[in-house]
Amino acid sequence: MQKDTGILQADQKKYPDGLPLPQRHWATFTLGLAVAIAVLESTTVNVALPIIARDLGATPASSVWIVNSYQLAVMMGLLPFASLGEIIGYRRVFNIGLVVFTLATFVCAIADSLSLLIAARVVQGLGGAGIMSVVAALVRFTQPRHRLGRGIAMNALVTGGAAASGPTIAGAILLVADWPWLFALNVPLGLVALVIGIKTLPHTPRSPHRFDIISALLSALTFGFLITGLDGLGSNENPSLVLLKLALTGLLGYVLIRRQLSLPAPLLPVDLLRIPVFALSIGTSVCAFAASMVVFVSFPFYLQDVLHRTPVETGLLITAWPFMLMVAAPFVGHLADRYPAGVLGSIGLLLLTLGLSLLALLPTDPGDIDIAWRMGICGLGFALFQSPNNRVLINTAPENRTGGASGMLGTARLLGQTLGAVTVALIFNIDTTTGNGVPFIVAAGFAAIAAGLSGLRLMTQASNSPR
Repeated sequence: MQKDTGILQADQKKYPDGLPLPQRHWATFTLGLAVAIAVLESTTVNVALPIIARDLGATPASSVWIVNSYQLAVMMGLLPFASLGEIIGYRRVFNIGLVVFTLATFVCAIADSLSLLIAARVVQGLGGAGIMSVVAALVRFTQPRHRLGRGIAMNALVTGGAAASGPTIAGAILLVADWPWLFALNVPLGLVALVIGIKTLPHTPRSPHRFDIISALLSALTFGFLITGLDGLGSNENPSLVLLKLALTGLLGYVLIRRQLSLPAPLLPVDLLRIPVFALSIGTSVCAFAASMVVFVSFPFYLQDVLHRTPVETGLLITAWPFMLMVAAPFVGHLADRYPAGVLGSIGLLLLTLGLSLLALLPTDPGDIDIAWRMGICGLGFALFQSPNNRVLINTAPENRTGGASGMLGTARLLGQTLGAVTVALIFNIDTTTGNGVPFIVAAGFAAIAAGLSGLRLMTQASNSPR
């Protein structure tokens, strides 16, 4: 502990504003590689679910938990691990998370039963939560202040690229190898990230408060019941069970919030949510990610069931959105360091609303170009929102509360994605027609609400809210 403190003090004295070169580049590479493999593990497995189910003798319904268990574990672990990072150091949580993730990935690769695979996916998700809960915090201490927007934009580029390429990478691997290689290939990548991370990631300030185990359990249970309850709404689960889960969410959430109000450094960052620009940025993020998930879940049904595109053509057309995001991310990073997030985010989300509205107005038999340029507008708009919004979330928090801000950033993203997926399920339950444009109209509504919340940030006093 004393050794780590000495290293931290030496680092802060020599490098008060970010890491020096080339250490900064290596640290950035490590963070990007870890995020990439964590995101890929949440996208590549979807493609292989039918194959895994047949190979392990599982039903399609039970095999869905191969995906759900990972996402649920990530969601339940984000805030507790972010809080732990403030206490023991973000690099330590990151590296421990990477070790757990890599070991669990190896177990996934050798799993010979559905129960073992699901158990390994839960542990893998907890490791992924350890990684993703502190990535944004580490970016803050890796990049100089004047380059923070570009650092966050690079992270957004990696996330978008991994999400976009996941299905394609999975398809390519499954053409030449069995499904365990979807996991096995990530093991050496995790080891590479770990070795470089141990040597290059920054030592960060630590908070003197103790880890609140009770709050961590309350947080995990609250978000666990919330996610499974929302999922039940869209999957025709027994209404009584769904109501029970949502009631438990409300009860546990109330106890959690009451407990946080009395703590100097709450695990659920209610102190940060009292800052208007932070709360508005969280709301903006939830609504924007809900809009994007509505499209990514519903659009494949429209393309394949209505327009009769092949799965390959579907993947290429959907890729127009993340491709534009990746192209625009570096330029948006520069803009985020110069202009207020309220301005850039509002412009981007209005573009996203426009693109989604144009998708709702597609002709009866659109060509590929008709679809692609509309998706491109959506991707550009999303890029203008994401990096500036993430920058203001991290930069608003005091340095000793960077972990809380980083955890809330990931939590808002996953909550929005869950809300979007549930919304699509509810739409399809009401009307099985996938080509009526309703999902796009709903997505445009989410985007418009996000634009409004983003614009409200401009009304906050400049002295109380960073750009």
